[in-house]
Amino acid sequence: MELNNIQRVYLIGIGGIGMSGLARYFCQLGCIVCGYDKTPTDLTDSLHNEGIQITFEDKASCIPMSFNEPCDGTLIIYTPAIPKDSEILNFFLNKGFVLFKRSQVLGIISDSKYTLAVAGTHGKTTTSSLIAHILKDSGTDCSAFLGGISSNYQTNVLFGKNDIVVVEADEFDRSFLTLHPDIAVITSMDADHLDIYGDHSQLTESFTMFASQIKPGGTLIRKQGLPLTEGHTYSIYDKADSIAFNIRIENGDFYFDFRNSETIIKDIKLGIAGTHNIENAVAAIEVCLRVGVNADAVKSALESFRGVKRRFEYIVKTPQHIFIDDYAHHPEELKAAISSVKKLYPDKKLTTIFQPHLYTRTRDFADGFAEALDISDVLLMLDIYPARELPIQGVDAELILSKMKMWNKRKCGKQEAIEIVENEKPELLLTVGAGDIDQLVQPLKQVLENVS
Repeated sequence: MELNNIQRVYLIGIGGIGMSGLARYFCQLGCIVCGYDKTPTDLTDSLHNEGIQITFEDKASCIPMSFNEPCDGTLIIYTPAIPKDSEILNFFLNKGFVLFKRSQVLGIISDSKYTLAVAGTHGKTTTSSLIAHILKDSGTDCSAFLGGISSNYQTNVLFGKNDIVVVEADEFDRSFLTLHPDIAVITSMDADHLDIYGDHSQLTESFTMFASQIKPGGTLIRKQGLPLTEGHTYSIYDKADSIAFNIRIENGDFYFDFRNSETIIKDIKLGIAGTHNIENAVAAIEVCLRVGVNADAVKSALESFRGVKRRFEYIVKTPQHIFIDDYAHHPEELKAAISSVKKLYPDKKLTTIFQPHLYTRTRDFADGFAEALDISDVLLMLDIYPARELPIQGVDAELILSKMKMWNKRKCGKQEAIEIVENEKPELLLTVGAGDIDQLVQPLKQVLENVS
């Protein structure tokens, strides 16, 4: 596929965070971009406002006439999350189109560039966004494909004038094996996506394959202790090549010092909260120093970093109420988010609203979810968000609740959760989950702002 020849692009599943990034990329290149997704969202609204035509009906009759026959200059991209019985998907298959996965297209785009790829079962979106922001803010510049909406730039795609590209490398469906980076970061390899991999060893093997695909002379930066091929290490702990130390909270902000074998940066103020985000920042600093950003520019950029939508995002921050929203959907992510909130506000009672994501993940990690959620003071549990999955007998939200030690916990629907917050007016509220729990953010914000 020659990217320079592409004139028309159709994306099946255009509303996904990765797919929407490609839609914006090709739109910026001047291509005619169209697509299908199941339901309208804020993201699809934004794409529509940018001139991208989207249908929400899975009907072949909704496909523009210009995509009716295969021809040079036409590119069809699909996400593996699309059901195999999709009418639009099968229209293109039956017509003889060559379909590309999102990850394949990303691999082609990045292949001729100096690629900085960030992988990991968690931490990759924030880390890749940190790297991109440091490069942009310092004047080094880059393009970037991010797995979330950057709060600094209000988009998930950045366009630069050089050949550096920052890519979030997704392990789902082994997508990241299409990438051949110059510098690769691996933040974490906790068991996840076991519906795809079967067991943790298969996941680890896939990350090892990703690490082996670094270009000759390239660099692997990995968290200390990950069982991978030899490479640079980073961690917030002792005895690592790159570390954060002197970590502290001052007036609600996180500060730390950074050190590697060549550079020390003192009194870094991180523009976002969370101990886990300091760990992400250490990886980002190491990458950017290696690309040639000077220490002062790194420090300045970290202070001005505003995070990623739904990654430890402050929704309400008043003397009466604190409301934070986070994408956490794995036990380790939940533990990091909840623990960070408790460290920041040790004297406040924490109410957590959690929506489990996927039946398989709930089944595989019910004990871990229970342990992480028990750190909260009050829990409101929503039903499982199924995404691409069908129900599994005996697997539901009550499975997690039954394993928890906390007494102040209850199952509720979304509307009921809003009513409970309105009645109880929690001083510290955290919403967590990767499904459609984000639909609660604005209603809950309005409730808390109205009772302030």
